[in-house]
This record gives sequence, C-alpha cells and structure tokens, in this order.
Amino acid sequence: MISTRNIQFSYGKGTEFNFPDITAQRGETLLITGGSGKGKTTLLHLLGGLLKPQSGEIRIEDTNLPTLSDKKLDRFRGQNIGLVLQQSYFVESLSVEENVVLASWLATGRQAVQKARQLLEQLGLKDQMHKLPSQLSIGQQQRASIARALINEPKLLLADEPTSSLDDENAFIVADMLSGLAKQYGTALVIVTHDQRLKDRFSNQITLS
Repeated sequence: MISTRNIQFSYGKGTEFNFPDITAQRGETLLITGGSGKGKTTLLHLLGGLLKPQSGEIRIEDTNLPTLSDKKLDRFRGQNIGLVLQQSYFVESLSVEENVVLASWLATGRQAVQKARQLLEQLGLKDQMHKLPSQLSIGQQQRASIARALINEPKLLLADEPTSSLDDENAFIVADMLSGLAKQYGTALVIVTHDQRLKDRFSNQITLS
C-alpha cells in the first residue's frame, strides 16, 4: 500500500536525513520510533505529502507522491491519506460532528453525515458529537481526530505521537483503536512516536538513528 525508496531530505545546509526504506500493506501497522531530532515527524510529513524529498520515491499504490504537482498532491492527500497530528486542530465554531463532516466535504464535495456519526459512535463519542471540540477531553479530541482522518476511508493513515499526551490506559485504548480500525478499513497505518509504551504493542517497527 505504501513503500519508500532512498528518501533524502534536508533543511537547508543544516540537518540532513537519509531515511530507511519502509513498506506497509493494507491493514498493517508500522511503528516508527527514534529519539528527538532523528526525523520522525519529518518522515511523517514526507509520507503525507506535506514535504517533498530532495530525492527518492514515496509510493501509495501506483502513485509516486513527489512527482505530483501541488494541486494534484492536495487532492490526492484529501482522498487517500488520513492524518492524526500530535495536536488536534479543529474549527472551534463547529461541533465535533461538523468537523468530521467538513473533512469529507473538502475532499469529495459531499457531506458524509451518516458516515461521520457511525465513526464517532464507534469511537465512543456518540454523546459528544454535538459538543464543541473545546468541550472534549484530550483523549476525546484524539478520538475525534481519528474519526476525521478515517472519514474518507484513506489508503494510508498517519499518526504523529497519538499517545504521548495520554495516560497509560487511554494510550493503549487509542493504539488499539488505531490498529483495529486500520484492519477494518484495509488502511496502512504508520505511527510515528517516541512513546516507549507502544514498542511492545506492535511487532512491525523500525527505529530511526
């Protein structure tokens, strides 16, 4: 589903990264770990098409992301890549349900209301969907972000430090939710984290050094 080859990226003359090749299939979870400054978030942004590498390939099925124009990349990302960022960004004036529906409308021009409600209910947010995001706990906001990332049934789901701000119980709940939903929707899941609690949770992992 996703594979990379010979990815290189640098921030000007300073930090330069040469990333190992990775691959993840439908329904499979890949854990990427590493210390601070090793490029975990940079790699996630490259996989999501938020950054372009200096060289190398990033393929989602038959599409090589670095070859797409900015306009085509934006459209491809909206339809095929789900992002769960370390900080949950919502339109604060919209309800939780409306934020999830907005993601479907921006990507497809359709408002997938029933799909949004189904996901939110599945993620234990049935009683929270009409609240504003600011009225949710951090753990609930994280689950709302997962619903938003999955609304378009992406081929690739990227999660950046999804458990770092959660206690042990909620960290494992969110990790298991992500993995289970990836299998359910046939989505390749890549989790980027320094959270050592997850290392025993997933057998498929690489460490950036």
